[in-house]
Amino acid sequence: MNVLDIKLKKIDKIYKPGNLVSGNVVINSKDDMSHSGVTLIVEGIVQLQLSSKSVGLFEAFYNSLKPITLMHYTINVTNGGGKFLAGVTELPFEFKLEPLPGQQLYDTYHGVFVNIQYSIRCEVKRGILSKDLSKNIEFIVEVPVSNVQKTPEEVHFKITPDSLVNFKKISKSEVPNFRISGKLSTAVCNINEAFQGDLVIEQADTVIKSIELQLVRVETCGCADGYARELTEIQNIQVADGDLWRNFKIPLYMIFPRLFTCVSTAGKTFKIEFEVNLVIMLEDGHLITENFPIKLIRN
Repeated sequence: MNVLDIKLKKIDKIYKPGNLVSGNVVINSKDDMSHSGVTLIVEGIVQLQLSSKSVGLFEAFYNSLKPITLMHYTINVTNGGGKFLAGVTELPFEFKLEPLPGQQLYDTYHGVFVNIQYSIRCEVKRGILSKDLSKNIEFIVEVPVSNVQKTPEEVHFKITPDSLVNFKKISKSEVPNFRISGKLSTAVCNINEAFQGDLVIEQADTVIKSIELQLVRVETCGCADGYARELTEIQNIQVADGDLWRNFKIPLYMIFPRLFTCVSTAGKTFKIEFEVNLVIMLEDGHLITENFPIKLIRN
């Protein structure tokens, strides 16, 4: 059995624009193996799609949702065909991480309606009677953000029944009396650092069941004729469980997950933003939610 693999020299597979990406194509063959050439295809693509509720709203969406090719290289690892001897053969390769003319590279990002991925595909062509070999791996691109100063200013908040703005099935008079205060370290967050803050339950006339931090992605796809904006949850972290002491400072701490978050990004036909929801669940079934738009950067 013949085995094909791609091994990058960097174990974490993380690269920045302008870096040299190097590694080896590894072929492990039980017997001598003839081939017609070994080729690498390097691609960076933005995939966009609409949610089911947005399909049909704007016909122009379908033209703007075509995949965006950020980079595309074809590298001939061997000069034509030949034969690999039985055992392990390593073929080195190297390329510079650069976008196509008129394009730019974005952070690797695995979303719901926006996906930005970079991959290396190796193809070993063989004869008519033999099956071609193929291997695909993903590598990670991180783009430094220039000319952005991290704002050290804290974000203070106070939540009371009078500050709530969304009442669907209940009236404001049915909301129990409460007063919650706190702060966030900043709303401009370094993606490689933790989201931090704290809160204090100053007063609550009902039992608190739990407090949660919810990280939300806001993905926008579209064009000048219209945009579809979709909010989906990335992760939900329970900060506290059960009724809490009043006037006790509760720390807020959350790590931004790799791949499912990226620096806040805006392209011609898409945008990736993030929000944090502070969700306080009361025993009587009420939910108190405070929303904080955040901006992710990378120093």
